Amino acid sequence: MTDERPDAERHEPERRRDERLDEDRLDADRARAPRPLLERVGLAAIALVMAAMFALVAVAAGIGGEWILSAMSAVGALMTIAVAGITVIRG
Repeated sequence: MTDERPDAERHEPERRRDERLDEDRLDADRARAPRPLLERVGLAAIALVMAAMFALVAVAAGIGGEWILSAMSAVGALMTIAVAGITVIRG
């Protein structure tokens, strides 16, 4: 059994695969494009609101004597603040 097809037909699946890879690279480049400043500030504001709620839970848990919950909430607040900063800076 020999492959009687012309070379162009034989290599067609490879060409399609390469085109798909190029499209994936373009999509990845679009995904890495920096966000507009207004969007970054808005996302950071939402993150800060969430951090404030984590901090409120941390304080309430600390007052109630739940030290583990207080510590976990405080760490959550700090991590959320860090993400807000990274969102604005990195873009």
